[in-house]
Amino acid sequence: MDLNRIASNFRIDGMIDRVEALGEGFINDTFIIYTREASVSNYLLQRKNKRIFTNVPAMMENIQKVSLHIRKKVIARNGDPMREAMTVIPATDGKLYYQDEEGEFWAVCVFISDTVAYQSAKTPELAFQGGKGIGMFQKMVSDMNVPLADILPGFHNIRYRFNQWDAVLAKDPVGRKANLTQEISWIENRRAEMLNFWMLVENGEIPTRVTHNDTKINNILFDLNGEVLCVIDLDTVLNSTCLNDFGDAIRSYTNTGEEDDENLDAVSCDLSIFEGFTKGYLPETIGFLNEKELEYLAFSAKYITYEQVLRFLMDYIDGDNYYKIKNPQHNYQRTLAQYKLLTSMEEQYQQMCRIVEEVASGLKKSAAGS
Repeated sequence: MDLNRIASNFRIDGMIDRVEALGEGFINDTFIIYTREASVSNYLLQRKNKRIFTNVPAMMENIQKVSLHIRKKVIARNGDPMREAMTVIPATDGKLYYQDEEGEFWAVCVFISDTVAYQSAKTPELAFQGGKGIGMFQKMVSDMNVPLADILPGFHNIRYRFNQWDAVLAKDPVGRKANLTQEISWIENRRAEMLNFWMLVENGEIPTRVTHNDTKINNILFDLNGEVLCVIDLDTVLNSTCLNDFGDAIRSYTNTGEEDDENLDAVSCDLSIFEGFTKGYLPETIGFLNEKELEYLAFSAKYITYEQVLRFLMDYIDGDNYYKIKNPQHNYQRTLAQYKLLTSMEEQYQQMCRIVEEVASGLKKSAAGS
């Protein structure tokens, strides 16, 4: 694979010095294009995973639409659009991607230097900054009225997941269902509650907005002073409820254990992290969230975590066809760990609702008095 030749198919400034791998991505393969001139930016080169993203051209159009919208907002507030927004670099033929002879899709954006990224949020202070970052992103795109392509059909749509679930249970392809009576009951006992929430999205009481859909903290870049710079990795942007962004962040941030932790006693929802994230998020979003969104903000953490329990258990029953596994019981262990996180959230749910209500009320009173 000639990375220099692939990079040369994009409209980058300066001469290419070398191309080197960056990290070990779970979905895309990422590289840095180093340029020879000190005055010219370096670039990120990615090979997009066409197995997960089956319509890469549409995905790149989504990324470009959102990036350009954010860029305008940054310019309007006298910010630096090269550092506070993603900048997509087109290929030499004008497309937002390059497709090589093997059918692989490649994309390039400007590399934002002098930044810090965190792999987890272990303190309320860092959770606050993460909440602020996701809130800022949602605020900047809250007035976008351009439809985005649905590149991930059914994503976070629990009705869609239940259709998949029912089909897998009916088929039971590897004969695991009989030994999972209790675990299946975890899903079935909460089915009505989750569908009732999703009906609010379907009927528009909870509106559909532009959302990021992968809100773990390592998708936020910070400057060297620890301030939020921008949200990155826009592959999953689409139209959904912004509660999914909040809920997915809480699932990721607040877990005191690992997603597949074998020590279930280590897994719980850290309420101080939840509070920190909420206090960073709501000041940015209170101006456009409606009352129903505020009412279900805490619930979204349960919803997304429940969905993940369902998906891990479904993949286990289906014979482990979707998620990569380390051993034959890996998806089952993921199910147990995520269910423990869900029950911890359920036990603390009233406190979570109270935190949201208190933060929102304080912000509304402050706004009314100013």
